Amino acid sequence: MKKALMIVLAILISVAFVTTVLAQEKKAEKPAAATEKPAAATDKPVKEKAVDKAKKVEATSKKFAGEFVSVDDAAKTIVVKGETEMTFDVSKIKKMAKFAAGDKVNVVYVEKDGKNIAKAVTKAAAAKKAKEKVEKAKEKKDEKPAEKK
Repeated sequence: MKKALMIVLAILISVAFVTTVLAQEKKAEKPAAATEKPAAATDKPVKEKAVDKAKKVEATSKKFAGEFVSVDDAAKTIVVKGETEMTFDVSKIKKMAKFAAGDKVNVVYVEKDGKNIAKAVTKAAAAKKAKEKVEKAKEKKDEKPAEKK
């Protein structure tokens, strides 16, 4: 009786180990097969797709500079007057600075479904100041190595 019980116990233990090994092998095979299908279908690596997408976004975005005219909080739009007067949808912008009428602003936008959707709105003077700070920092870095010699 003890021998029969030991044989049954040995079979149960071996079945338990074999089934876990087989389950792990099947799970490992599925993700590998899933990643091969999209790469084979498009023949482009994922990084190249991301670069292509970024280039398309950059190519489609436009810039507009002018004077800030007004804001409509209910419709989430702003009006900027440059060569022409344009209305921009600012609902996609998370944090928008407060502008006063007459402020010089730069707007980066995309035309979609007949609407001008703003991606970024910045004060023109702030952009110039940022560029000046970068230039001054570069000049200081260039001067320091010359002084050390």
